[in-house]
Amino acid sequence: MEAAIQTRGLLSLPTKPIGVRSLLQPSHGLKQRLFAAKPRNLPGFSLSFNGHKKFQTFEPTLHGISISHKERSSEFICKAEAAAAGDGAVFGEGDSAAVVASPKIFGVEVATLKKIIPLGLMFFCILFNYTILRDTKDVLVVTAKGSSAEIIPFLKTWVNLPMAIGFMLLYTKLSNVLSKKALFYTVIIPFIVYFGAFGFVMYPLSNYIHPEALADKLLATLGPRFMGPLAILRIWSFCLFYVMAELWGSVVISVLFWGFANQITTVDEAKKFYPLFGLGANVALIFSGRTVKYFSNLRRNLGPGVDGWAVSLKAMMSIVVGMGLAICFLYWWVNRYVPLPTRSKKKKEKPKMGTMESLKFLVSSPYIRDLATLVVAYGISINLVEVTWKSKLKAQFPSPNEYSAFMGDFSTCTGIATFTMMLLSQYVFDKYGWGVAAKITPTVLLLTGVAFFSLILFGGPFAPLVAKLGMTPLLAAVYVGALQNIFSKSAKYSLFDPCKEMAYIPLDEDTKVKGKAAIDVVCNPLGKSGGALIQQFMILSFGSLANSTPYLGMILLVIVTAWLAAAKSLEGQFNSLRSEEELEKEMERASLVKIPVVSQDESGNGSLGESPSSSPEKSAPTNL
Repeated sequence: MEAAIQTRGLLSLPTKPIGVRSLLQPSHGLKQRLFAAKPRNLPGFSLSFNGHKKFQTFEPTLHGISISHKERSSEFICKAEAAAAGDGAVFGEGDSAAVVASPKIFGVEVATLKKIIPLGLMFFCILFNYTILRDTKDVLVVTAKGSSAEIIPFLKTWVNLPMAIGFMLLYTKLSNVLSKKALFYTVIIPFIVYFGAFGFVMYPLSNYIHPEALADKLLATLGPRFMGPLAILRIWSFCLFYVMAELWGSVVISVLFWGFANQITTVDEAKKFYPLFGLGANVALIFSGRTVKYFSNLRRNLGPGVDGWAVSLKAMMSIVVGMGLAICFLYWWVNRYVPLPTRSKKKKEKPKMGTMESLKFLVSSPYIRDLATLVVAYGISINLVEVTWKSKLKAQFPSPNEYSAFMGDFSTCTGIATFTMMLLSQYVFDKYGWGVAAKITPTVLLLTGVAFFSLILFGGPFAPLVAKLGMTPLLAAVYVGALQNIFSKSAKYSLFDPCKEMAYIPLDEDTKVKGKAAIDVVCNPLGKSGGALIQQFMILSFGSLANSTPYLGMILLVIVTAWLAAAKSLEGQFNSLRSEEELEKEMERASLVKIPVVSQDESGNGSLGESPSSSPEKSAPTNL
């Protein structure tokens, strides 16, 4: 069908309409009518295109539908049929109606903007809160009396992991008995209440609810190497805040927001707007970093004897509560005023692989084994450097306000760097390919990691050089460690994550599904907890994190070297699979090309001609 219904066209009734009532019967769908094998031309309506009669047709007028002249896909026909059922109006003899296009703003339908704009605001608020909570949790547990950065590996393994598992079990049970709306509010409201209560109740009472005397007795008995585990008991309320802040990132962002976004958006909308959410996330990171810096500097304007960190904490927790309430309002508004897209009720069976099955699958496939090495190596490497850096950060900025102000600057720089890298990542993939993009993250981490550990281990020889720059070796190590974290995380978000997901594309369906399940079950937790377990072993063996620094540097070098080797191996396999895939596509395209045949005329001379199947008589187009 080569005609289209457009806003400029006019539908007019002839002087003697025949069969109008039969035409307007809704017994047949629009899609079925348009794609009938041999439709019968019915008199009664003539479609005018820019004032000129084009052909006889039999469709009723559709209000609010604009069908492109060149599009013939069934997708648009289905959309037109659905819109006709909802918005279309059937008119009788003597009636006429204009076809009105759906309203758009900047080329995007208003109905889509009603979903995307609230989702973008929700995402901004959630990540704004997450940056404040992430910076605050480190300040609390690292700068607290009787604690240090050595508490973080123990906290992640023995407190954060069990509470995360417990929460997911509780969430699973609640999802079976509550509606989606009730589940959303049931999960997010306790977070909002807790963070408000911590800032205004728990932190001011921390001196009374922390068992410092008991922790001192146990430390005297067990020795200083157990200061990290005992600090969890000493500052238990701060540790609870640390875990709740971590859960905000994994629960509210991953489970609540993305679950809701996938519920109300279509696939086409997701392809178009989800990447913009990633850029918006870094904008939120920049603004929240400035907010942390501002409130951390409030102490300068306060009188003597006033706990500046308590004042800053109350202000930041007030913002967190306000943003949380804004998230709830946006969620309510979308559910109230935005229609949800219809979904297929058929459930696809997902492969369920246990831990042992996942391990066997990882070992059996070289491709998946290399990909798993990349994931585990990143988790361990970033953990090894980050905890060591935070210990030096406390030594340079022992005050909570100073520590928090520095973390605000750190978050802002991370947002700017990641935003820039995301804009450049497309150029890197197009110009240099998958292999170079996959090697950038480990290379950056290796170079900055070597510089960081060198300043720590060989600070003496570097002292005259850094003194000329107006810095001490400790401050230089802090700045180099900050750059290491900024560049590593920005490279991870903009290059490493896309490379990891692209690596699944050329695999066959079975390997793709099972490989992703195996990496999700084994490699992600192993990468996150592997670095923490290594640090715990080093601290308990050598007495402190500072004494373990040389060995941590050597372990980092070995892990990043294995990471680069796996990336190189995976590059060859990836390119080979891509070549095979392209060859198969070329063969499929070649099989669809018509092959000319040689025919002989009466004189016996051969001539090139089309195959009989392409003769005009047998392949005449069907005109509607």
